[in-house]
Amino acid sequence: MGWLDALRGIAALVVVFDHSSYSFMAEFRRELMPEFNTSRYGIMVFFLVSGYIIPASLERRGCVRTFWIGRVFRMYPLWAVVVTAVLAFNLLGLAEIRDFGQQSPVTVAVAHVTLLQELLGTPNLLLVLWTLSYEMAFYLLCVALFTVRQHQRSAAVAVALAVLAAVSATAGAAALPVSALSDRVGTGPLIAIVSIAMVAAVCCASAGASVLHVSGGVLGGALALALVAFNGTVPMWEGLVILAVMFLGTAVYRAENGQSTWRPAACTAVVVIACAVGSAYGYGDGSHFTRRGWIAAFLLAVLTFGAGLALRRRRIPRWLTGLGTISYSVYLVHPVLLAVSDGTIGRWRRDSLVLEAAFYAVLLPVCVLTYRYVEAPSQAWGRRLAHRVQTR
Repeated sequence: MGWLDALRGIAALVVVFDHSSYSFMAEFRRELMPEFNTSRYGIMVFFLVSGYIIPASLERRGCVRTFWIGRVFRMYPLWAVVVTAVLAFNLLGLAEIRDFGQQSPVTVAVAHVTLLQELLGTPNLLLVLWTLSYEMAFYLLCVALFTVRQHQRSAAVAVALAVLAAVSATAGAAALPVSALSDRVGTGPLIAIVSIAMVAAVCCASAGASVLHVSGGVLGGALALALVAFNGTVPMWEGLVILAVMFLGTAVYRAENGQSTWRPAACTAVVVIACAVGSAYGYGDGSHFTRRGWIAAFLLAVLTFGAGLALRRRRIPRWLTGLGTISYSVYLVHPVLLAVSDGTIGRWRRDSLVLEAAFYAVLLPVCVLTYRYVEAPSQAWGRRLAHRVQTR
C-alpha cells in the first residue's frame, strides 16, 4: 500500500498549496488557476485512493458494524480537535470563522457532526470539510451495495454514475439551484430529517437481523445519492462524477486483486473519463471555474493514479510514504494555521516563495504531532473496539 500513501502525500501537498497560495502566492495563483485547478487535482487523487481502499476495508472486515467503528475512530477524533481549535482561535480573536447566516448554532453543529454539512445547505466551518461530505456519502453507498450483495459490481456502478453525470449536464440539470432540497424543504427541517435517517440507516445496517441490515443499507445509500444529486453546492454533474471516480478506484482494486479482469476496469476508466470531460466541457466557464483548468486537473489526477498503480511494485521513498501517513492531518490542520495567519499577519500583496516554504516548514511538524497524539491512538482504540465487537 506504499504507493497509495505516496499518492495521498502528493495530493495533500497540492491541496495545501492551493489554499496557502491565497495568502502567499496570490499573483501566481491568478495566473495558474484558469489553466490548472490545483484543488480539483488534489481532491480527485484523494477520491481515487479512497475508492481503492474503503470498499476493501469493508469487505475484509465482512461486518458493517466494525466498518463504521473503524471509520468513526479514523475520522472524528482529529476532526473534533481541529474544529475545537478553530473555534478557540475565533474566540481569542486570532482567526475568523465563516458566517452561517440565519442558521442556528445547533443546526450548524448537527449538520457538521453528520459530516454531511456540504450536502445539507450549511456552510463549512472550514472549507476543506466539504470533501468529507462526499466521503461519507461514498461510505453509505458502499454499505448499501454490501448489504444487498452487489458490492462486486463496482465497474457497473461507476459507469452508471458517470453516464448520469453526462446526462444531467446535457439535459440542463446542472442549472438546478445550489442546495435545491434545502430551498424546497428548509435547511433546518432537512438537517433534522437527514440526521435521524442517517442514524437509523447506520444502526439498522449494523444490526444482525437481515431485514434491518438490508433496509438500513438501502436507506443510507438512497439518502447519499439524493443529497449528492440534488443538494450539493457543486453542479449535479460534478457531484456524480466524484462518486463515479471513487467507484472507478474500487474497480481498479478489484482488477488488481483478481476479483475481476483488467478489461472491465479499463473500460470503466474510459467511460468515466469521457463523461467527466464531456460534462465539464459542456458546463462552460464561470467566475471560479474554467473548464480547461478543471479538465487538465482531472486528467492529471487520473494519470497520477495510473502512474502510482504502474509503479506499485517499486520501492517508495520512506519520506513520501511518511507524508501519506500524516496526510489526513495535513489536510485538516493547514486551514486552521492559515486562518490564524490571515487573522494576525494578513495576506501578502506580493508573491513570497519564502513565506510559502515557511508555512510548510511549520505545518508538517505540527501534523507529525497531531498524527502521533491524536490519529494514531484513536485508530488503535478503534481497532481494539472493533476486535471486541467482532469477537462477540
